[in-house]
Amino acid sequence: MENFKPMLFTSLKKYSKEQFFKDLVSGIIVAIIALPLSIALALASGVGPEPGLYTAIVAGFLISFFGGSTVQIAGPTAAFATIVAGIIATDGMDGLIVATIMAGIILIALGALKAGALIKFIPYTITTGFTAGIAVTILIGQFKDFFGANFRGERPIETVDKLRAFFGNLDTINWQAVLVGVVCLAILIIWPKLFSKVPASIIAVFVSIGMVQLFGLKVNTIGALYPDLKAGLPPISIPSISFDIVKTQMPNAFTIAILAAIESLLSAVVADGMVNSKHRSNQELIGQGIGNIGSVLFGGIPATGAIARTAANIKNGGRTPIAGIVHSITLLVILVVLMPYAKFIPMPCIAAILFQVAYNMCQWRPFARLVKYAPKSDIIVLVLTFVLTVVFDLVVAIEWGMIVSCVLFIKRMSEETHVSGWTYLSDDAEFVDDLRPVPKEIRVFEITGPLFFGVSDVLAESIDVKDFTKVLVIRMRSVPAIDVTALRALRDLVDNAAKKNVSVVFSHVNAQPRHTMEKAGFIDSVGAENFQPNIDAALDRAERIVGIK
Repeated sequence: MENFKPMLFTSLKKYSKEQFFKDLVSGIIVAIIALPLSIALALASGVGPEPGLYTAIVAGFLISFFGGSTVQIAGPTAAFATIVAGIIATDGMDGLIVATIMAGIILIALGALKAGALIKFIPYTITTGFTAGIAVTILIGQFKDFFGANFRGERPIETVDKLRAFFGNLDTINWQAVLVGVVCLAILIIWPKLFSKVPASIIAVFVSIGMVQLFGLKVNTIGALYPDLKAGLPPISIPSISFDIVKTQMPNAFTIAILAAIESLLSAVVADGMVNSKHRSNQELIGQGIGNIGSVLFGGIPATGAIARTAANIKNGGRTPIAGIVHSITLLVILVVLMPYAKFIPMPCIAAILFQVAYNMCQWRPFARLVKYAPKSDIIVLVLTFVLTVVFDLVVAIEWGMIVSCVLFIKRMSEETHVSGWTYLSDDAEFVDDLRPVPKEIRVFEITGPLFFGVSDVLAESIDVKDFTKVLVIRMRSVPAIDVTALRALRDLVDNAAKKNVSVVFSHVNAQPRHTMEKAGFIDSVGAENFQPNIDAALDRAERIVGIK
């Protein structure tokens, strides 16, 4: 059961007072960084500012407590913004809660089934494509607030509609809002180069509040958009559950679970490299599942491991899950005591923070490298996933990205499988390495590559039975695997040969193909004596059948 033991309990075995103070300081610093980010990401997700903090508090605590990483910091992330906004717009908060609870159950099940390693089967081109796509959707989604535009009653949901609405209302741009946004963006870019200890986002928040309040700028604030902003403990949210809503939210649940798994495990891998540790992927999935269920039951939104906050935790000395727990408790104190003051934060400041989030997550350098150096099939998947994420949504992008990836992978694998026959060197005999004469009644074919449904027709097309043939020798030393479709093609080959009184002998059948053949009864039907360990033994067997030996 070691694999299912939260990393917190392992960390506490050798815990010291010195490490506690490092975790304490790091947790407080990360909480300060997470405060504006959590609010900004909640607004980008189509909910009020409070759910962002509820998520960072509840999910952050539970994932640190039950997770499989020593340094992971969890909370709302940009990856969920578009899908959460879509669910909220179409199905309301009940739909989001149901979808996230189901996603949490899926994550726990994946962890319990030790499926943490399966995440590696999501192609890098898909993760890069949808991450860049999410960055673009976040960027476009903040144009309205950054430029202070008025959409004249329009409430577009899709990214393309938001872009169209923005350009259709350019005459409503508020240049005072642009000024605040530009100043905040400049702070976010320049401040870290001069003062790395104090988070730039916090400075941007205070400067923007000061600009608006001191100079009386007519700029939208959180309070203007959310006048009911309140402090206090996270409320318990019990959704209205029915079979129809469960059925409707199933695709969204799988998308949330996949995104949470991908982002959290990627973050954990990055963290491992920074602190020379090893996370427990299955336990991390269980922790993510518990954290997401807890988050939405207490008014939050989906959460996952956040690479930026995790990196900040490591750089400030956090080395155990205690730092993540301190981060959650600190945010809880802020929520209870300081939340009413968040209403003064200008919306262009939130937009500027999200602009930086979008830039940091867009991965334009890896994207450009892939376009320049990757095979055409990988570029197709990359660009397709990116475009579908921007134009439609993540569900469509991931579905089609995986479908196209699988089809292209099958095509590539089919091109690696071929059948070659030994060539006659004279009218009377065929020779092996100019050393061993083989009668022309014995025809030898060698199969190279995996045998699966995509190449099953190759056997019938490439292996022919001449009139003078008495024995076929099928050499399979380079066949690592076989599936039932290809096995059926082999069975058809043996049956067709038998109708012509031609025997079939197999040489060097590897472990996986042999096991499959045994289970299917193929070896018994062909005869165990016709399966030989190497080509020499197979030729000996063939010559005995012909009557030479």
